[in-house]
Amino acid sequence: MVVSLDNAKRTALGSKLADIKALQNLLIANEQKFISEIKDSDIRDRLQDMLNDDQKNLGILDTIIVQYGVQAEPKETITQMVSKIDELMSGSELTIYEKVFQHELLKHQAVMSGLTVHKAAQKIGADVMAAIAPLNTINFENRAHQEQLKGVLEVLGVRELTGEEADQGIWSRVQDAMAAVSGVVGSVVTHTSDKADMNIQDIIRMDHAKVNTLFTQVAATDDPQKLQEYFGQIYKDLTAHSEAEEQIVYPAVRPFYGEHDTTELYDEQAEMKKVLDEIKASDPANVDQFKSKIKSLMDAVGDHIRQEESTMFAAIRDNMSSDQSEQLATQFKAAKSAIQQKM
Repeated sequence: MVVSLDNAKRTALGSKLADIKALQNLLIANEQKFISEIKDSDIRDRLQDMLNDDQKNLGILDTIIVQYGVQAEPKETITQMVSKIDELMSGSELTIYEKVFQHELLKHQAVMSGLTVHKAAQKIGADVMAAIAPLNTINFENRAHQEQLKGVLEVLGVRELTGEEADQGIWSRVQDAMAAVSGVVGSVVTHTSDKADMNIQDIIRMDHAKVNTLFTQVAATDDPQKLQEYFGQIYKDLTAHSEAEEQIVYPAVRPFYGEHDTTELYDEQAEMKKVLDEIKASDPANVDQFKSKIKSLMDAVGDHIRQEESTMFAAIRDNMSSDQSEQLATQFKAAKSAIQQKM
């Protein structure tokens, strides 16, 4: 019987990711409302840039949740909070300054939630860190948005209280703060703001990194329970990954990657599934034998990864536009998420 790593800590983190996604959808809805309500072109442009970032970051969150592999719903308290704030943002009880003020607080909540998940992942396991790595992009960009919103609030607040325009030096201070944040972002963000989604190479490479991390964790323990848990996660991740590839990726690349090379990928994954089932029927208490079988699986998976990340990725770069590659990633994530839910 396959035992996965869906213990209490991992399940709780999955729920927190669902909370963050609910909050992200609220941020997007708020910014869309602000853009329609605010006439100041400078503020509208800044809000539009934030909206573009937040819509992109929603795609990153979807990626993280699929990579993590735990499908969860947001807590009822978060759902109620989102509903109540959305109602306030849609109504006339708050001034536009008060609405943007609440929005800045929500950005702070998003930042702290993201940082908390990142810190918790460090305690749970290296494979979790590999799965949620892109969360850094969202955390830093939300932090940058906070700095911009401070400037927006000063402009709106002064205008609301006095009917006059604020000192435009506010914007230069915001830009200075943004530059400081951007210096940090530049070292961690791999997902640029002009992309609608990560491309298919990004997504597949993340899957590969996560399973390699799990293989490393297997090699580092002789505890039968841990071995069974780590293999359980490997089984789930490789099964969902391979089935999604066979549904979405391989049919898309076959015309330009070639019949022979594509068939080879299918055949390698068919063999991998047989090995997974053999290990699944094995007893992890026989540590040496169990680890030996996983080592054989790791070698086979490594060969498969090298082929995909070299020749298949090159074929995709040469034959697909950025938009096509991103669309393929979106389809792959959707298929993988559906497979995970069935599993």
